[in-house]
This record gives sequence, C-alpha cells and structure tokens, in this order.
Amino acid sequence: MTDVLTQFDPAYVLAGFVVGAFIGITGVGGGSLMTPLLIIFGVHPAMAVGTDLFYAAATKSFGTLVHGFNQSVDWTIVRRLAMGSIPGAALTLVLLSLLSIGSVASQLLITRVLGVALLVTAATIILRRPMAAMFAPYAGMLAPQKVARLTIASGVLLGVLVSISSVGAGAIGASLLVLLYPRHPMARIVGTDIAHAVPLALIAGLGHLAVGTIDWMLLAVLLLGSLPGILIGSYLAARLPDRAVRITLAGALVMACARMLF
Repeated sequence: MTDVLTQFDPAYVLAGFVVGAFIGITGVGGGSLMTPLLIIFGVHPAMAVGTDLFYAAATKSFGTLVHGFNQSVDWTIVRRLAMGSIPGAALTLVLLSLLSIGSVASQLLITRVLGVALLVTAATIILRRPMAAMFAPYAGMLAPQKVARLTIASGVLLGVLVSISSVGAGAIGASLLVLLYPRHPMARIVGTDIAHAVPLALIAGLGHLAVGTIDWMLLAVLLLGSLPGILIGSYLAARLPDRAVRITLAGALVMACARMLF
C-alpha cells in the first residue's frame, strides 16, 4: 500500500471534526461517513476501511465507558452479537486476503459493498421509528431461543459488512436490535450496539493491520479533529431538532452512496 499520509493536512482534521460532531449528535457516522470521505479524498478503499476501523474502535470505546457507567449496556446481547460477528469478520478477512487486498477486485468489492451499506444505513436512519412502531405489537411473540439465534445471525451479517466496508455496526446494528428487542429502551439499544462495535472494529482492524492497510498518521490526524467534534456534537444533541439531523445525515449518506456505486 502506498496511500499513506505523509504530512499534516487540515482537510483531514476538518473531516474528523465533522464526522465527530455527527457521532456526538446521532451516534452514527464513524464508518458510514468517514470511510466514503476518505475514499473521496483519494485514500485507497482498503486503507480507508482499515484506518476507519481503528478510528471507530477509539471513538466508541469512550462511548462504551459512558454507557457502561450508566448501566445502559446489555452484555448478554453483546455476547450473542459477538458470537456471530467475530467469526463472520474473520472469514471475511480471509476472503479479502485471498483476493489480494490491494487488487482491483478487492477495491471493487469494497466500494460496492460500501455503497449498498450506506444506502441501507440511510434507510434505517429515516425508517427506524416507523419500523419499531410496526413491529412493536409483535414484541415478545418470538421464543427467547429464536431471538438468541437471530441475534447471532445479525452478528454474522454485521461482521461481514464491517470487515469489508467498516459500515454496519452503527445504524444497521441498532435497527436490528430495535426489531429483535422492541421492549428495550432506546438508550440501552444504543449502548449495547456501541459496546459490541468496539471488539468487532478491533478484530476487523487487526485483520487489516496484518495486511498493511492502516495509516497511523492519518488516524492520528482524524482523531485530532474528531474528539472536539464529539464533545461539541454531544452538547448540541439535545438542542437540535432530531428529524432535521436525521434527514441531513441520511442525505449525506445517499450522496456518498452514489459516489461509491456510480
């Protein structure tokens, strides 16, 4: 890989700040915004995904500490998701290594999966509440054993998506949990989703590290911008209209999706 940041670039700091602000406001954006932004800036898709995985692990570790302190993490669900996501991520990384991570085939696979994942993420951001309302009457109808199996299967899906595109552990993961556990408070859904994203991002990131698709300088510059962005976004979260924020974020994801697919 040759796409390594060799000098300080304010554009990456600004990108980190904007994505950090969205993470603080909505809890979404680490993978779904950062990876396409890096690709648009000219970073190789594999390098963008690998670097973003460690970026997500770093930012969401802080979120996990906060949610853990507030007791808004369901560790049983985290374990179930990890039972599927970690093997799914490992097998996907083996597939990518067989394709040769820097090849045209891998680059095409990453950008296409990323584009689809962005579109699904945008849809879940807009439709999460109607979906939750639609499935609410069926809450508790599934047997606990079936819910557990579906949670593990959801983990497999997230492991594949995150390993290829770094997208999925945020909005998609939370939406799946809303459908499977509709009686859980939203804060507990978000906290559980964030807690699961940390080990998944680390495992997938280590796989990318093994094949050399991590730019540590780029990661440091992104975090330099994102940490103040997260603080400011968290402050604004309760002061901005939720619908306007969700529509803006979904619109940005759709535009990024078009850039990846066309």
